[in-house]
Amino acid sequence: MCETTEVLEHPERWECATCGHEWERAQEAAKARVVKDAHGTVLADGDQVILIKALPLKGAPHVLKGGSKSKPIRLVDGDHEISCKIDGIAVGLKACFVRKA
Repeated sequence: MCETTEVLEHPERWECATCGHEWERAQEAAKARVVKDAHGTVLADGDQVILIKALPLKGAPHVLKGGSKSKPIRLVDGDHEISCKIDGIAVGLKACFVRKA
């Protein structure tokens, strides 16, 4: 709400020292996370993506072909930002290997 840099820290919230405005700490963490595909388009939960190149699966004889379209995605924390199903197989993908459909 205000432009001050003086902030009081509480266990579950932040508070402005000047005007007393309070906000949740969880809101700050959610705003900071942005996942972009290979072309720089921002991805969100429920989007569909297309693989831009063929990807081998670890521990399986399958290869996910480039151009395969996913079911709606879910963004997750960790090394692989995207959780989805492609060709009936549940996979975790890095955003740099997909583009938004």
